[in-house]
Amino acid sequence: MLGDLIAAMKIAIAEIVCRTDQRVLLLHHNDADGLSSGAILTRAFERIGFDVRRVCLEKPFPKVLEAIFSSKEELIVFTDFGGRIAPLISDLNGGRNLVLILDHHKAEQPTDERVHLLDPEVFGLRGDRDITASTTCFVFACTLDSANQDLAYLATIGAVGDRFFEDGRLAGPNREAALEARRQGMLEIEEAPEGERYFLLTSDTPAECSAFARNLDTLGGAGYHCGGPELGIRVCLEGLGPEADDVLGELRVIQERRFSAEIDRIRHVGWYETRHIQWLHVHDRFEPMGVKMIGAFLDSIRNSDLVDPTRYLAGFQAIPNQVPGIGVFDFGQIKISMRVADPMEDGIRSGEIVGLDILLPEATARVGGFSDACHRLTAATTVAVGREKQLIDEMEAILSRHDPLQH
Repeated sequence: MLGDLIAAMKIAIAEIVCRTDQRVLLLHHNDADGLSSGAILTRAFERIGFDVRRVCLEKPFPKVLEAIFSSKEELIVFTDFGGRIAPLISDLNGGRNLVLILDHHKAEQPTDERVHLLDPEVFGLRGDRDITASTTCFVFACTLDSANQDLAYLATIGAVGDRFFEDGRLAGPNREAALEARRQGMLEIEEAPEGERYFLLTSDTPAECSAFARNLDTLGGAGYHCGGPELGIRVCLEGLGPEADDVLGELRVIQERRFSAEIDRIRHVGWYETRHIQWLHVHDRFEPMGVKMIGAFLDSIRNSDLVDPTRYLAGFQAIPNQVPGIGVFDFGQIKISMRVADPMEDGIRSGEIVGLDILLPEATARVGGFSDACHRLTAATTVAVGREKQLIDEMEAILSRHDPLQH
């Protein structure tokens, strides 16, 4: 499993190290795992003399990919997304560029031999339990050069940020990275009633990894359109400082106001509801924050008294046309994020309830939408404006087939 993944990484690395053009375009996600992944790869590539250009994407939209793949003979690296759309990436690339996909979501095999799919899901590891994108990038970095072992703490930040725990503890390669960081004196692991707590020791004051990861989520999500992801990468590599503290304070005020207003709206207006799903549409009410925030909002209320714990949670948010670092696009798309309350999480883990990684992509495909990175317990896709209710109806049709009360 992990050995097979490392073997595939070595094949890709052999192509990288013989390149005369030492530039890399690094495309990464904007949550804690994506920012940690971006930081690991930035440091690893810079250490071997590469010039790194980073672009943070909320989603690898096809129109954005078309612009990216208009070039040739580049080294392009995707992390924390891209696995499911490896065939699309292959078609757009057409053999012109060397492409690496360091993802941990469900994936499909590429059709271009110059596209290297380095996704633990296709090597027998669970991308929503054993290994995050950040740990995948850490394994890649150490395979590139063993000196990158000192980046283990960043893998732990990403794993904690994605909440990949078994009985309250990190598992698999995620845990091995945490243990390595502890051996280096960069991490403390503390027993707790609910499992373990993880503390960064990279500055004078220990910082709990969960709080650090939430800061990254805020910078990358609420601050997506105002330089937050770049600041998040710096925070990963250099730690928090006065600039980050000031920006985080401003972003939290915006987030709190937007979320509080939406909670008031739910209390007064309620949800749209079907047999299995409760959903809402925030349109552009979360601006100027990024579209990751609809998922963050659902996370913040999924176990509250606002929610029916027996229904799937879905939220829609309009996608702005501006992509920082790339340009302006006429998307005409809506993002949907989905979550569930804790009782349904248990049912999904046991296999009694349909996981979001099956439900949402299948329904999205039926309405001609775009799917990339989905897990069992958290998922997001995009659909054309006006297709929101049709998507809900398609999910209901899928769920009805699995509902024992319907048979």
